[in-house]
Amino acid sequence: MQICSVCSDQTPKYRCPTCKIRYCSLGCYKRHKDTCVPFEQPPPVKPEAKDAVNTEPWTLEDLLHEDDITDKVPLQRLQLLGQSKELRDLLCNPHLRQLLRSVDGADNKYDAMKAAMQEPLFVEFSDRCLKIVDDEAKSSDAYDL
Repeated sequence: MQICSVCSDQTPKYRCPTCKIRYCSLGCYKRHKDTCVPFEQPPPVKPEAKDAVNTEPWTLEDLLHEDDITDKVPLQRLQLLGQSKELRDLLCNPHLRQLLRSVDGADNKYDAMKAAMQEPLFVEFSDRCLKIVDDEAKSSDAYDL
């Protein structure tokens, strides 16, 4: 579990838009902003083809630079998700899209994910994502031996 980067006491609820550190309150943000150093982002990776289904405001780079993610999937494997016709077909379902928006916008991601996993459609989507990423991992690991 993370703690506030400013006071090192509370669980952070917010992220500084400038430097991406996590903080817990307005007081901590006010203390932090005097020493804030902008986060340097690497140049964006040019996607080979635009996915018509992806209309979300975040980018793949946003996900890859989250400092609170400990188990990262390499970019090459993530790109396989965008190439999957099965995933695109699933994402045409408005109910699934709403579930994904609610998890993404939730203050408590853990509880939102736990609730979403009660929906068979969401479970199907997450299983399909994991299968695509995991199958590629197993096949690339076989070459490492």
